[in-house]
Amino acid sequence: MGFFDGYNVATSGMSAQRTRINVVSANIANAKTTHTAEGGPYKKQQVVFEDVLVANSKKRTNSNDIEVTNSPLSELSLRGVGVKKIIQTDAKPVLRYDPTHPDANEKGYVAYPDINPVVEMVDLIEAMRSYEANVTAFNTHRGIDTKTLDIIAGN
Repeated sequence: MGFFDGYNVATSGMSAQRTRINVVSANIANAKTTHTAEGGPYKKQQVVFEDVLVANSKKRTNSNDIEVTNSPLSELSLRGVGVKKIIQTDAKPVLRYDPTHPDANEKGYVAYPDINPVVEMVDLIEAMRSYEANVTAFNTHRGIDTKTLDIIAGN
């Protein structure tokens, strides 16, 4: 493990959670949007994460020079998390009767996005807590490195 690996993992987690926070915020902001540029109501979006792996320059071995794992992934090392893609859900719109609304159909129903603000708020809180956990991991790693450098310097 390299000196900066802990920082890289934590910052990639913060970046991924920031994207998630932005997407959930957009869902909440558009919970009542009945007409978009594409036509129809807003469609809820979700973030899909992926692990970010890179190849190791040497084989992982223990003190007896025996390979640690027979896994085909043994040559890969975790470097963090990334955003694979942002997808739109296929949820059907919710129809509400409001004949005075400009987007009402001929029967007086308006198509609203199927977005539950309570569920979105819970998702937002979870993303914020995950972001905070990554900040804590980053700060802990920094504290360990600072103490290590103090010991090496003889302070």
